[in-house]
Amino acid sequence: MSRFWSEMARRTEPYVPGEQLNRAEIIKLNTNENPYPPAPGVTEAIRSAAEGLRLYPSPTADPLRQAIADAEGLGQENVFTANGSDEVLAFSFMAFFDPGKTIRFPDVTYSFYPVYSNLFGVPFEEVPLRNDFTLDTNAFLGADGGVILPNPNAPTGIYEPLDGIRRILEGNPDRVVIIDEAYIDFAGPSAAALIMEYDNLLVVRTTSKSRSLAGLRVGYALGSAELIEGLVRIKDSFNSYTTDRLAQAGAEAAFRDAGYFEETTAKIIATRGSSAMRLAELGFTVLPSSANFLFCTHPEAEAEQLYTELKSRNILVRHFSKPRIKDYLRITVGTDDEMDKLFGALEEILPN
Repeated sequence: MSRFWSEMARRTEPYVPGEQLNRAEIIKLNTNENPYPPAPGVTEAIRSAAEGLRLYPSPTADPLRQAIADAEGLGQENVFTANGSDEVLAFSFMAFFDPGKTIRFPDVTYSFYPVYSNLFGVPFEEVPLRNDFTLDTNAFLGADGGVILPNPNAPTGIYEPLDGIRRILEGNPDRVVIIDEAYIDFAGPSAAALIMEYDNLLVVRTTSKSRSLAGLRVGYALGSAELIEGLVRIKDSFNSYTTDRLAQAGAEAAFRDAGYFEETTAKIIATRGSSAMRLAELGFTVLPSSANFLFCTHPEAEAEQLYTELKSRNILVRHFSKPRIKDYLRITVGTDDEMDKLFGALEEILPN
């Protein structure tokens, strides 16, 4: 540690993203990117917006917020945008969670939550998932500082029905409940349907998964106007221009093309189903996934060894070393051709 570091820098344990090996021969099934290109109008929208790069982007991103609002059946005042959903989450921690008040999130979950908790000095309680990795909603009632959880969960992919989300909201009427819906477009109904009922609900989304815009870095939040105003106050005290001109234009074009979005999402869901069956045929236990990835374990092959063997064959998957999930692999759903190559490699690696 440097003697020049602040106390904040000293206590932080940074988030570790998935490997980024940008070689043409790599089949990248480790960071849950969409295997299909963005909607056709995105590139042209970005090219057109580039003509104005000498000017600052809109600090309020009104056209993008309106496109999102139209897609979600909400008002523009219910939408906030920022530079990726991780930035939305960071602003949310600052806007709604107080140091000294303990928040709750699952013990097996998105690993950025403890990072932000430590960064902003927010104490946290990790609530154990059940043995089958489902959520114990009763354990999230009456949280002192608030609740944050992904739905579907990451890295398990398991979806919590809205009845469970409603129970958590009603059990924390004076605290903000953040539902992180990075993968909701591959799952069941969104908690966004509950926003008009619960003023303590904030839904966080990303365009990186179902909209094929991981490289553009656009995230957004949906909630009551009161919560959105809180996020804007934090953003404008940090950086008024968090979403650049090209990102705003490209993301707006993606939201305006509902047909392409529905087509590619349906492809991924179909491939997810067929891939889960093929994994089961190879002896894997596969958790029921409502995301664009599969979480699985094999009784006769160590997950870390499988990860290493696949990497040696230019196929990247994700392995986590946390005790409860160290025997599992998370495999992003790729194209049918990419999944065929994965299964060919697994057939070579696995015991007969």
